[in-house]
Amino acid sequence: MARMTLETSDYYEYDEYEDQENSTMCDYSEWEPSYAVIPVLYMLIFILGLSGNGVVIFTVWRAQAKRRTADIYIGNLALADLTFVLTLPLWAVYTALGYHWPFGVALCKISSYVVLFNMYASVFCLTAMSFDRYLAIVHSLSSSQLRTRSHMQVSLVVIWLLSGMLAAPTLIFRTTKYDENTDRVSCAMDFSLVVGGDNQTFNQSSGFKRQESLWISGLSISSSALGFLLPFLAMMVCYCFIGCTVTRHFNSLRKEDQRKRRLLKIITTLVVVFAVCWIPFHVLKSADALSYLNLAPNTCAFLRFLLLAHPYATCLAYVNSCLNPFLYAFFDLRFRSQCLCLLNLKKAMHASPASSLSSQKTEAQSLATKV
Repeated sequence: MARMTLETSDYYEYDEYEDQENSTMCDYSEWEPSYAVIPVLYMLIFILGLSGNGVVIFTVWRAQAKRRTADIYIGNLALADLTFVLTLPLWAVYTALGYHWPFGVALCKISSYVVLFNMYASVFCLTAMSFDRYLAIVHSLSSSQLRTRSHMQVSLVVIWLLSGMLAAPTLIFRTTKYDENTDRVSCAMDFSLVVGGDNQTFNQSSGFKRQESLWISGLSISSSALGFLLPFLAMMVCYCFIGCTVTRHFNSLRKEDQRKRRLLKIITTLVVVFAVCWIPFHVLKSADALSYLNLAPNTCAFLRFLLLAHPYATCLAYVNSCLNPFLYAFFDLRFRSQCLCLLNLKKAMHASPASSLSSQKTEAQSLATKV
């Protein structure tokens, strides 16, 4: 029976496993409108992500004297998102051409690597931010030695190095493949180096297919576990402790507590939005991996559903890279004030009543205090 391959990065490739008896029973053709809709969505995410994350990075860089710990993590998160969205025009062209890759092997490897690298870096930055809030709120008196600038810099180095290492298999296994049937070149995973070598006869055997399925399933499940499930569980543990502490001790709403609550609200929103955007992608990818291991349905209807739904789940995951700057601007008055100054919008602020303007300045100055 024909099987599609849900790759470990972010989009579908197709591997038609021919079975003499069932080859005509299942239809795994792509939904045609996807070739037009997906590229448009990619380019929209590219434009919004490039401009939004660029403003965030510049704002954090300019406010060196008033940076909070969370601001530095936010700046690194924006840097990961910005690097990723720069690859979206390539994927837009790839999809518009019916999954034909005209950019060569090097860009195939690098672009795929950046996609996975961004996923790891984003979730690890959010986990570090959540843990920092846990220390600041639950252990506010005893965590001052842990929440130093040097410890934060070490954590960022670990985040970037770990993300680069976990995404490394993409550089090894991702390559271009030419399909004589469609006359197209795909950017896909190739496991022949580890399971089949250059033996063409073995590459077509059932043994090769089984080993390839194990590699696909293993990389897919491990990337979802390390790049989403485990960090998300760690974040949930942090927020459970934070929630209990907030309920017990922050009822007085002192100024210090109010600042902590505002920053906590921003970070919590980032985590929730990240989860909403990425959960469908990881669920679909894991379901396909489990079907290779016969632990999930292996029917035509189920596999076709995965095939048709995955491009749009991928788009939803990519949307996260352009949403964060708008979340900062909406929830963080301090960040919004800095952006307004950065974009020379002071005249617009002067249009409001003097009392309201004074109140906004006072609140912005209060929020500028390091938490």
